[in-house]
Amino acid sequence: MAQTMRAVDIEGGKGPVSALHIADVPKPQPTKTQALIKVKAFGLNRMDLLQREGYYPVPPQAPKILGVEFSGTIESFGNGQQEYNEGGKEGTLKVGDEVFGLAYGGAYAEYIAVSTHMLVHKPKELSWEQCAGIPETWITATQAMYLVSKFESGKSILWHAGASSVSIAGIQLSVADNASAVFATARQDEKCEFAVKTLGAKAAFNTQKQNWAEEILKATDGKGVDIIVDFIGGGPTFLQNLDAIARDGVIVNLGLLGGSKVPGEFDMSVFLRKRCTFVGSSLRSRDEEYQGKLRDQLVEHALPKFKDGSFKLIIDKVLPWEKVQEAHQLLEENKTKGKVICTID
Repeated sequence: MAQTMRAVDIEGGKGPVSALHIADVPKPQPTKTQALIKVKAFGLNRMDLLQREGYYPVPPQAPKILGVEFSGTIESFGNGQQEYNEGGKEGTLKVGDEVFGLAYGGAYAEYIAVSTHMLVHKPKELSWEQCAGIPETWITATQAMYLVSKFESGKSILWHAGASSVSIAGIQLSVADNASAVFATARQDEKCEFAVKTLGAKAAFNTQKQNWAEEILKATDGKGVDIIVDFIGGGPTFLQNLDAIARDGVIVNLGLLGGSKVPGEFDMSVFLRKRCTFVGSSLRSRDEEYQGKLRDQLVEHALPKFKDGSFKLIIDKVLPWEKVQEAHQLLEENKTKGKVICTID
């Protein structure tokens, strides 16, 4: 068996889009709790852009190759067996099985070694491309809603960046689990319309044209929303979140696309007056046990709805992996609605 494979590499270890290229690299060797997957497709995420530029704190167990979500077929197991009987709640995994999953890194490659506990059998109803765009985004949304903010039926929720992949998942989860109201923000009218008409949000607000916090208060009769899931972080968004959050509400911060600094003077008394909670969270730095629980929740809660079409898996663009530079550029331009996927022949 060949000891090398092709993978997307970064010239100089970090750099701009132009630094991405396909090179021959050592083929990963799975440990006794891992499977080796022949990758069919992989999903792109904004963390990939940051990692490419050297700004993302990669967990120590992650390979240097980009990418955390993929679909493909099981090539082998680290223990040398043909079957693995601890593949989570879906039962036995076998060589040749079609799967998708979440990894700490390494998905931009012909092969990836990944924990068997993070694999899910690919439903026949879904394509390789659809499955490659599920793990990171839907598990992140699940984590933010249920584990971090403690969402329950009857609570209201706001998803920033409403046409981003995580919010596309989160809005649908919120609607399906009977939120009292689901709101979104975006920076384009087209994306706001998409969040309402396609995903089922009650209303969406253009942050470039409206004071969205004031609109939220109007829409909730002055109460505000119980949960805010935010990827923007700094800039005016932080302060507006505090205006829009309801008493005893939870603000979940998942990213800092707007920077890490709060402008002007910040009065912390709002936390006391509103008894609200601000919590930062991430997924990639979590241990395998934590991620495995989320994987099980995805299988139990969302997978049936993927199969019957109740949940929409929105893909904006599919490109061959030879065009990975173009794929990164699409994400950087902030014009996509849904996932960008690369396929490997």
